[in-house]
Amino acid sequence: MKFRVERDVLAEAVTWAARGLPTRPPVPVLAGVLLEAKDDGTLTLSAFDYEVSARVTVAAEVSESGTVLVSGRLLADISRNLPARPVDVVTQDSKVSVTCGSSRFTLLTMPVEDYPTLPSMPQSAGTVAGDVFTTAVSQVTTAAGRDDTLPILTGVRVEIEGSRITMLATDRYRLAMRTLDWAPEGTDASTVALVPARTLADTARALGASGTVELALGRTGSGDGLIGFEAGARRTTSRLLDGEYPKVASIFPTTSDARVVIETAVLVEAVKRVALVAERNTPVRLKFSAGAVVIEAGQGDDAQASEQLDALLDGDDIEIAFNPQYLLDGLGALHHPYARLAFTQSTKPALLTGQAEPDGESDDSFQYVLMPVRLAG
Repeated sequence: MKFRVERDVLAEAVTWAARGLPTRPPVPVLAGVLLEAKDDGTLTLSAFDYEVSARVTVAAEVSESGTVLVSGRLLADISRNLPARPVDVVTQDSKVSVTCGSSRFTLLTMPVEDYPTLPSMPQSAGTVAGDVFTTAVSQVTTAAGRDDTLPILTGVRVEIEGSRITMLATDRYRLAMRTLDWAPEGTDASTVALVPARTLADTARALGASGTVELALGRTGSGDGLIGFEAGARRTTSRLLDGEYPKVASIFPTTSDARVVIETAVLVEAVKRVALVAERNTPVRLKFSAGAVVIEAGQGDDAQASEQLDALLDGDDIEIAFNPQYLLDGLGALHHPYARLAFTQSTKPALLTGQAEPDGESDDSFQYVLMPVRLAG
């Protein structure tokens, strides 16, 4: 095999393919990236660990076609640090030579025949705008669980109903839900899939926010659920999680006794400052009254902090406490200049949404529910 490719093209392609490679693969070949150079002037890079697959095709000057398997992380590190010149790749027996200007590297190959066959891309279900998809995924995955002993909660529940997609995630302490429109292949589209949150977040970031993303759903030959994403020359698949997602949608409050609107950026900075004195697993307290909110942390003989902000309160005074990081995660996911918190009681879940104006309508396409921390006494 022999080909030439631009440095930036190679670096971007290898980074995309190798982004999810396992650090400790059960078998050595799963740490590899498969390079396939074809006579039609294309170079395809692929990676697969039996859970997630990635494939990207780029243009290259192919002198000799062929296939080779090399360490993905090593090739990614090398390609990112090469000088800005064309890269020549040549196979020689069991080695691969990578030359760029005066830089030359030699990599050992791995047996191609031991590499698993990548799953086929499922049938397309529809498309969604790349910027909308990327934003929606980042908003929802912030609330997904990270405890592998509860694998169901490490996923995002994706429900497709006609032209609407609803994404939902929770780690039991907060919930995030985002609804968005998309263009399904058929008007009767209806399905539910549980996608690993980490894979979904990595894929959304790697695909970028430009153009459109094609979603595909299907099953592998063994009957496992499979979801696929494709944008341009990049495509990836992931096995779906098995199991029944908890019925948490009913936790979203439908009524409220008090509502408060605060400038998002101002609230974020204040919570960050006050939380500096909050010990591990201790909350920040928010005391809402007419025209103001006082944010406090620490008590007794511990370090203490407080800050008062302007706030528009509609309802009775209320004091409520939250985990500061969970509150900051929700505020960071709003993407609106104003944050709206709705309460019923200080011991009941609070609903966080965003809005464009202080006296405007709430944007309910993204909803973030926070479980309060009970205050002593």
